[in-house]
Amino acid sequence: MTGSPYRVSDVMTRAVVAVGRRAPFREIVERMEEWKVSALPVLEGDGRVIGLVSEADLLPKEEFRDSDPDRLTQLRRLPDLAKAGGVTADEVMSAPAVTVHADATLAEAARIMALRHVKRLPVVNAEGVLEGVVSRSDLLKVFLRPDDDLADEIRRDVVDVLFPAPVEPVHITVSDGVAILTGRVADAARIPLAIGMVRAVEGVVSVESHLTAAEG
Repeated sequence: MTGSPYRVSDVMTRAVVAVGRRAPFREIVERMEEWKVSALPVLEGDGRVIGLVSEADLLPKEEFRDSDPDRLTQLRRLPDLAKAGGVTADEVMSAPAVTVHADATLAEAARIMALRHVKRLPVVNAEGVLEGVVSRSDLLKVFLRPDDDLADEIRRDVVDVLFPAPVEPVHITVSDGVAILTGRVADAARIPLAIGMVRAVEGVVSVESHLTAAEG
């Protein structure tokens, strides 16, 4: 992974366990247990994603196993009650699946997850065919970038671009993802822009600016 912005294709998991729409309930549970995952894409035909079945979709079967819900509960929990009676993937899955394309930025993927309240997204191509899965933990991988890589990118894409001829050298230090910039520059108006650009570098946790403008 080099350079910002990172794309979903940079961090997604490509080897994905999935099930067909007619997969039996028990097979779904077995695959989740075997592969230590909490959700599975549901595929149709040539691999097109039609839904996602998660642990939350399966739990109603246990929740309503020995209960006789009252009418109010039946009305309020109608979707869950339907899933409690499901025996195949297409009867218990959440559909349509919330998906993302591989060329989406990590910020776009994070925004979709937050707005749709999901923990993972199937990654699909233009035809809706499964290419991988991206999870919350995948999006956090950028914060594992080495500090030296971050410093190199900040130097190349921010400092050298905005301050090609500083009054005195601009020093860049990155420690545990925190970027610190010091030095004197000719154009004070570019300092806030530099801070914003450094903050946008994938993997930067925070920015501390000690840049000052030359007098006169």
